Amino acid sequence: MSDKPDLIEKPRRFYKAATAGDAKDGLYPVLLDGRTPKSPQKKPLALPTLALAQVVADEWEAQEKVIDSTAMPATRLAFTAIDRIAETRAEVAREVAAYAGSDLLCYRADGPTPLIERQDREWGAMLDWAKAEHGVALEPITGIIHAPQPPATLAAVEALALTLDDYSLAGVAYAAGLFGSTVLALALRAGRVTGQKALDLSRLDEIYQAEQWGDDHEAVTRAANLAVEAAVLERWFAALRR
Repeated sequence: MSDKPDLIEKPRRFYKAATAGDAKDGLYPVLLDGRTPKSPQKKPLALPTLALAQVVADEWEAQEKVIDSTAMPATRLAFTAIDRIAETRAEVAREVAAYAGSDLLCYRADGPTPLIERQDREWGAMLDWAKAEHGVALEPITGIIHAPQPPATLAAVEALALTLDDYSLAGVAYAAGLFGSTVLALALRAGRVTGQKALDLSRLDEIYQAEQWGDDHEAVTRAANLAVEAAVLERWFAALRR
């Protein structure tokens, strides 16, 4: 089948070079031949650190004949931060708290023993970190049936989310959804874990099963796709810290 329809559907690359520009009003613009592209809501594509602007500019530079937005996760996240977060901070903070309310790390297996021990050791370390670092005390249970977390804990998560800048909040909300865990999202933001480590922790049960019974092709493919997104989030948070 010809790839011509894709060339028609996706905009052609219209610029020679994508770069990060000098700060203006505290933000670093992405420049396409010296001009700043706009978000869907017509706001300038500008980021709070030069490093983050460079991460986004690199995506634009990597485009070849056409601009494929599906291959530009950092740009999409930037647009989310620019267009959505400022107007819906309270809603997004509640989303982050909701992920904490059903945090993957709190739902432990009832067997076999090696899996239980691995969850207790690796997931437990993350919950201990969240409590020590942020005062977020989530309570683990055995089984997969939802158990409510203490309202005060979820209120603390929501309050913490509201203290984040728009770009950090966008990243944490995205990461919490990707990993099924607000704790892992916060740990990745802090540099406590890498993107790959956060993903591996979110897939701990799946990885254990693969060790026992062998890999599943679809699971391997899905994990590889998720690893790309986790790596982008790692770069996103690292660039925000610079």
